[in-house]
Amino acid sequence: MSTYVMSDIHGNYRAYKAMLEKINFNREDMLYILGDILDRGPNPIRIILDLMERFNVEVIAGNHCVMACECLAFLTKEITSESIAEIDEEMIQKLLSWQQNGGISTTDEFHKCSREMQREIVDFISDFELYDEIEVNGQKFVLVHAGLGNFMPNKELWKYELNDLIWERPDYEKCYYSDKFVITGHTPTMLIENNSRPGYIYKKNNHIAIDCGCGFRGGRLGCLRLEDMEEFYVDSEE
Repeated sequence: MSTYVMSDIHGNYRAYKAMLEKINFNREDMLYILGDILDRGPNPIRIILDLMERFNVEVIAGNHCVMACECLAFLTKEITSESIAEIDEEMIQKLLSWQQNGGISTTDEFHKCSREMQREIVDFISDFELYDEIEVNGQKFVLVHAGLGNFMPNKELWKYELNDLIWERPDYEKCYYSDKFVITGHTPTMLIENNSRPGYIYKKNNHIAIDCGCGFRGGRLGCLRLEDMEEFYVDSEE
């Protein structure tokens, strides 16, 4: 059995499937995906449908997952006078912001699904956890999409606000925990200051950043095996 972590697939179904093949992912393994499987790329819903069939994959919610869940739940509502009345300025802004941040590919594919499947997809995304803590070969890991905003060493993870976990970027110059690693996505590693390996998995001060820019031109999907820290990569545009 092997334990893998990846993040920020952003609708690139081809890269996702190619990575599963590269790591020879099987029923004995466990995969953690640290959010943002949706938006930008051409087949986000296809990834969701694949994940819905897998018992050995856990998805952590990312900011794109939360945006999509809120908006898709609204879009699946039956059109009535009551639902129309619910279209306020806040909902309109959420829909616009999501579309401007890559949500068009998700809505396009979502609308091709049956109403029943649409509801199942929304329910599936709604069940994503905001974080997890795991231990592999005696080493502890904190898994979260973005970071730990308003960090305090003795603060329990359940006390962090939603924004702290899905939007706030970590301070890579600071070691949060001496006895465990914090693994995050959200921040493409080519944007991390003073990173000597932009676009590849970044490790410093017990931080591990694994968003290697799959959602952007020239990026790649990164995957880390926790038992031996071996890194795997698939180019986003092969």
